[in-house]
Amino acid sequence: MENTYKKNKKSVWQEYKKNKYLFLLLLPVIVYFIIFHYVPMYGAIISFKEFYPRLGIWGSKWVGLEHFKRLFSGIYFFPVLRNTLIISFGKLLFGFPAPIILCILLNEVRRKRFKKAVQTITYLPHFISWVVLAGIVMEVLSPSRGIINYIIQAIGFDPIFFIAEKNWFRKVVVSSSIWRNTGWETVIYMAAIVGINPQLYESAEIDGANRFKKIFHITLPSITPTIIIMLIFAIGRIITDDFDQIYNLLNAKVMDVGDVISTYTYRVGLEQMNYSYSAAVGLFKNIISLVMVMTSNFIAKKISGNSLW
Repeated sequence: MENTYKKNKKSVWQEYKKNKYLFLLLLPVIVYFIIFHYVPMYGAIISFKEFYPRLGIWGSKWVGLEHFKRLFSGIYFFPVLRNTLIISFGKLLFGFPAPIILCILLNEVRRKRFKKAVQTITYLPHFISWVVLAGIVMEVLSPSRGIINYIIQAIGFDPIFFIAEKNWFRKVVVSSSIWRNTGWETVIYMAAIVGINPQLYESAEIDGANRFKKIFHITLPSITPTIIIMLIFAIGRIITDDFDQIYNLLNAKVMDVGDVISTYTYRVGLEQMNYSYSAAVGLFKNIISLVMVMTSNFIAKKISGNSLW
């Protein structure tokens, strides 16, 4: 047993040595993550202190779990948490299947020019910032000059102020998120489909399978590992809302249904300069995300055998 372990360990190091120049290409990425993702973790200690910039992190008074007690006893955090979960579950429920469906539809298109045109149009919004996209959304949904309300009035109904209506705001957030991200995420599934052996489709065609049978018996099972990995990531992001999107769409009339953890943390931390409390909120959010990723990964591994690790 010990000899087998030593042999495997030796073969692993031989592979590293053999591909050392390829691993050097990873060096900038590793340095980036160390500097911008791991080193800043040191600042999480202010969650347990009453931080004052003048005193610094180590000079500030240690208060232990005081900010977390305030977090769970406060009247503002749980409504914000509820809004975050509702919006994030909406994105997961409607946004996660969208790129899979689009990918499968594009895979069935035989005209390459049309296929490329659709791909370009759908993933173009991903490269535009939410500052611009939020402006586009507001213009399209404007009650006075938006094309959607123009159509609504044309068929005899009153205009709707979508951005300022509590019943519509969350729907706008979910829909605009799908519009921005669906095309980009489709690229991942398209890459998985490209790896499918074409002989499987040829054999199915000889057996008389139509397009729908090919989709359900070849395409979907072949990309299931990719779908599961993307689902694990999506579940981990449930409590991690999109600050740029919400902040640029949010207004005073929909604060009750649109205020999420990131916008709440921004107001408390930067506007009210309560850095320690906002750090406690962020730490709580990150811990929940970690637990959700590990749990979903464990369940996926038990059910399907596919997982991140």
